[in-house]
Parts: sequence; C-alpha cells; structure tokens
Amino acid sequence: MKTLPLILCCILINSLLPTQSAVQNHQNPPPPTSSIIFTTLGRSSYAFDLFTLPTRHRTPPSPSSELRLTDGASVNFNGHFASPSPALLSLSPQPSPIQQPFSTPAAAEETEPEFHLVYVSERNGSCNIYYDAIAFDSQPQESSSRSRSAMEIAPRVQLPLIHGHDGLSLKDRPTVVGDKLVYVSTHEKSAEPRTSWAAVYSTDLKTGSTRRLTPIGIADFSPAVSPSGFLTAVASYGENGWNGEVEELSTDIYVFLTRDGSERVKIVEHGGWPSWVDDSTLFFHRKSEEDGWISVYKAILPNSGPISTDSVTVTRITPPGIHAFTPATSPGNTDFIAVATRRPTSSYRHIELFDLVNNEFTELTRFVSPQTHHLNPFLSPDSGRVGYHRCRGQSNSGDPHLLLESLHSPRPDVSLFRIDGSYPVFSPAGDRIAYVEMPGVYVVNRDGSNRRRVFPGMAFTTEWDPVRPGIVYTAAGPTFAPVSSEVDIISINVDHADVDNNVKKLTTNGINNAFPSLSPDGKWIVFRSGLSGQKNLYIMDAEKGEAGDGGLRKLTEGPWTDTMCKWSPDGEWIAFSSDRHDPGSGSFAIYLIHPNGTGLRKLIQSGAGGRCNHPYFSPDSKSIVFTTDYAGISAEPISNPHHYQPYGDIFTIKLDGSELTRWTQNSYEDGTPAWGQMYMEPSDVKWPNYGPGCSFEDCYFLDEIPTSGGRDRNLKTSGRPRC
Repeated sequence: MKTLPLILCCILINSLLPTQSAVQNHQNPPPPTSSIIFTTLGRSSYAFDLFTLPTRHRTPPSPSSELRLTDGASVNFNGHFASPSPALLSLSPQPSPIQQPFSTPAAAEETEPEFHLVYVSERNGSCNIYYDAIAFDSQPQESSSRSRSAMEIAPRVQLPLIHGHDGLSLKDRPTVVGDKLVYVSTHEKSAEPRTSWAAVYSTDLKTGSTRRLTPIGIADFSPAVSPSGFLTAVASYGENGWNGEVEELSTDIYVFLTRDGSERVKIVEHGGWPSWVDDSTLFFHRKSEEDGWISVYKAILPNSGPISTDSVTVTRITPPGIHAFTPATSPGNTDFIAVATRRPTSSYRHIELFDLVNNEFTELTRFVSPQTHHLNPFLSPDSGRVGYHRCRGQSNSGDPHLLLESLHSPRPDVSLFRIDGSYPVFSPAGDRIAYVEMPGVYVVNRDGSNRRRVFPGMAFTTEWDPVRPGIVYTAAGPTFAPVSSEVDIISINVDHADVDNNVKKLTTNGINNAFPSLSPDGKWIVFRSGLSGQKNLYIMDAEKGEAGDGGLRKLTEGPWTDTMCKWSPDGEWIAFSSDRHDPGSGSFAIYLIHPNGTGLRKLIQSGAGGRCNHPYFSPDSKSIVFTTDYAGISAEPISNPHHYQPYGDIFTIKLDGSELTRWTQNSYEDGTPAWGQMYMEPSDVKWPNYGPGCSFEDCYFLDEIPTSGGRDRNLKTSGRPRC
C-alpha cells in the first residue's frame, strides 16, 4: 500500500488576514533597502525529525525498530498522534486510504503501523502546524524502507487553510480532538512589556473559525486536551506573570472548558506540561522542593463538587534519583506513561516508559541512539507507539548546513537572516561577514565561500572599519566577565597574509574593554571599559587607541553598567544598554547619547527587571534593531535544547520611540543583531561542505545532581552558564 501524506499547514486565525493597507503594501512594496542578521546559538544545527518506537517489546528495541515519520528536511518537533476524526480525514482533496484508527495492541507487533500525525514544523523561521496521514508498506521491499518517511514518497498533498496572511507567530503543542485543533500561538500582542504573548487557541477544522481560550493578560503554555475533548489543561502564570525564570518555570496547572475557555480554575500549584489519562486524571512535572529532582506527579480531580487546589489530590509518581519530565499519556492507560529522563549516569536525554503498577522504568531510546538527545514524548491513542523528536542522525548528510537562513520579514524592504555564528556584522561593501565562533573571530564571503579564522583567541563582538578596508575590531578576552577581567580592544587586518601578525592592540590596561564601535568617519572608537571600577563608556582614537592624542575620553560615568554601545551611521547618536535605572539589578534598557555627552535619554525599557540589549542602528540612523525579553517567554525551557536565556526576540524601534516591531517569534534565544546597508535576496546561503548535520547541548540545569537536602550541585558543568 502506498503512502499518502496529508498536510495541514499554517493554521491561523481570521484576525491574521491582511488589512486593506497591507494588501496595498504587498501590491506596491517599498524598494528593497537593507538586511538584518542575527544569531540563535545552536539553532542552525538542530535538524529535528519525529520518530516512533513500539512500546511493547519482547526484547530491547534496536535501530531497526525505529521509524522516522517526518520529511528529513525541515525542523519538525512536538508531535501528537491524533485519532482520525471525520473532520481530519475530510481535509484531503482525495479519499484517504487510512480510514481506521491505530492498529490494535495485539497486532501492533505483527503489522506495519498507520499514523495520523499532527506536529510543529519550522520552515523559513516560522513555526506552523502540519498534519500527516501516513501508512507504511506492510511488506517493505527493502529493510531501509521501514525507516523512510512518508513525506519522501509521492504523491504529496499540502493544504494551507488560510491564504494571504502576512503575520508571524509561534505555533506550538498542537492537539486534535474531534473537530478541534488546540494549540499555542503568539500572534496577539501582550498589553504589557515583558509579558508573554503565548496563548491557547482552538480552531474548528471544518470551518476554520478560531477562538482564543486564554484570557487577555494571561500566558498559557503546553495545552493538553482531555480524551473527551471536554477539558483543556495548561501550564499558566495566571495573574503573577513571568519573573525571568530560564529553567523550570513556576507555572500552575489550570483547567477550563475546551469549547470556549470558560470555567477556568487552578487545580495544581507549581506544575508544567500536563497530560490527561481521563477527564479526572492528569500527569505533570515539577521540581521537588524536598529533594530537588524534577519528577512526574499525578493529579486526580474530584468526581463531584467544586474543583480547586484543595479538592485535587496530587501524588508524586517518579522517584528521586532521576530527572523525569514532559510526561505523555494515552486515553485510559493506567499501566504506564512515557517520560523524558536525564539519569545521573548519562549526559543525554532519553525516552523511557514508567510502569505505574510496578513503579519502575523501562529504557527505550538508549538502545537505539545512546548518544543522541530525545525530546518530548507522545503516545498513540492505543498506547502501542511512543513518538518523540531527535536529530536525524546519518541521514543529515544530505541536508544543507546553512550559513544564512532566510526568515520571513515583517517588512518587505528589509530581508531577515539567521546566521550560523555570533556577533555577526556585514562589511561596509556588504560582500563579507565577520562573526565570532568560540574560540576565534572569522570572516566569510556573503555566499559562504572563503571562510577563514582571522583571530584564534577568545573574543566577542565584531565591528568593521567604515573607511579602512579589511580592518575588523573585537574585544579579546572572556565574555560575561567581572569588571576587572583582562579584556582589550584589538583591530585585526583580515587581509594580512600573516595571520600571526595581523593584530594591533588598542587598549593596554586590560580592564574589561569591550564592544568597540567606530564613528562613521573612522576617526574614533566608543567602547565599554571597567577602568573606573564600573563599566562605563569611553572614546579613543581609532588608529592609535588609548595612546592617541587625548588618550581616553570618558563619555558616561556612574555606579552602574553602560555597555553594548553603537555609533549611528550619521554620527549624531551613540546607543547603548544600561542598568542605570536600577544599578546592579541585571535589568537593561536602551539609552541614547550624543558623542559630546549631551542629550542622554532612555529609548525603551522592557518592564521591571527586563532586558533590552545589543542595539544596532539602521543604515539611515532612524531606527534601532535590538534583542529583548519584551515579549516574555514562549514555551517551557525544559522542552527545548539549551539556551542561555530562552526568551530573546529581535525587535526594531524608531528613535522617537514609535513603531516598536517584533521580528522573530520562536522559543529560542535570538540575539546580537546587525543591520547592513545592502539588501540581500531572501534565500538561504549554504555552507560548502562545512559543519555537522545536527548537534546541540541539553539544558545545563538537567546536569545538576540534587543533594539529599534538596540543594543542587553541578557535577558536569561547574562554571558554565545555565539555561
């Protein structure tokens, strides 16, 4: 039997349809002007696909037991095995060969499975929801065909349900029950800065009509719909909001009616990633206050009477001694659940089953891919299969590794790219890019050719000289270092034949001198220094450094941190990040000051405790691009790979404070943007034979081994930043 995939993509609400003015702008777009590049550490090497293993094994599973479900090309994750409702099957323009639900448990080991898969797929920087109906050959001609994705086999049908929209949003955690698709989206702005845009919505698969289920002003994550479809559970911040957490979130579990979001009630304090067994029983994870292990818990709702945290019974399910999280259940299954784990003896996240009767784990993915991280399990309706996502592995050899990934831009005149590197910046001619890849500073042609390391040491930030060709500036030394750490500004002649003698040191005091930025005439450098005991801004000669006429001129002074400075192309302003509004708090806002020290003013702040960092001027000096937590957090960090700060998005704002615009919407850390003066066509730029197919680090806080008193000690990652 041939495979027929059915794909439901771009499930959006009617409010995202373009306005008349948007249609006119699309018909008469402004002329292309410039390009923005930014980085997402590790994202360019994810290469996730969805896989599945049977849950009932006579022997431990082997690589031949595993089936890959998705296309082997996109970044596919957070799946859900759906029951084939009439509404789901009706999405196909032609009859589907799959009209029955999953194979019965008894037959699951004897025949090839059939799947109805709903999942998230990130393409061109946008996360959309897809639906695949997949049937594998019952008698494959070649053994390798068992692990081939249905997406690789023609015919392939794609069905975008909403046409013509120009909106961007993160879509996540889809679930289909009957006629309804329930999922997270970030398309509606929050009313307050540093408040998450994540909310839960329900879309009718027959009509396409969409209803918001999350109250305005509330952030909901990780929705789970009960088997009947009657109730939805979420991890939510409620009225308290996000406090800047980057590890396990202090969310509570709420339930409400799926039909309209009404009768919302908190049932569990402190919990995340809910998953239902029946309409009165669900599982979730949280970090134990007693011993520090992240464990799975069970909540039982009362059969009658009011539901509240007082009437819900909560029991710990998984024992201490192992981190267990993101639980997955199936309807009516009281025998086992699926979980992701991090064992103290392993550096990898794996999928295991936990026997609810005998209270014991059964390992699965370690037998198949022992040195690969496996994330976010989900069970088939009959419990016969467990799905998850991981790197594609050997099949990555055919996937392009990208230097620049073109993303959908909210402005047609400005192209947007994610780069495989940190602190990127275009050369004045736009033909080259300088960036940091620890350790070292690199230069590469815009087409991905001629990649060269031009400085071998630890460094951060890059800046091209605007008038002297081939000169790049950086800060040589450790990042995130104390004020007295040895960091100096250097210039690098990237075209010098002798790489060992191409560096000129411009500061010699070695007291945390960083973030150099040149005046447009190339005469001066503004930078951050800890020379006074505080991190403030200084200006010096661009060629002679601190030894030049006048030495160092202090631009700002005070008991706070002024940093990440950038000179405007017209020479009028210097933008920088500072905590001067709350010194020592870790909260940073964007400020502006004239190079002569006058005109100091705050441009934007991301709420109390928030961060706005890495400002960079547009070529016309009228706007600034920066990274910020203004939109809060969009997903539970534990459900993702490691990010130092899993909340950054790219925003732009005009110098008068107007037209604040969000450019990226995902659950990663986007940062260190730069705005180039030439327009790059919005298409991917591939690395020529460079880079691994898929690699990433797991959340560092999962390396922590709790002590008996509940306080954590980190045996594997001492000294490293956490997620």
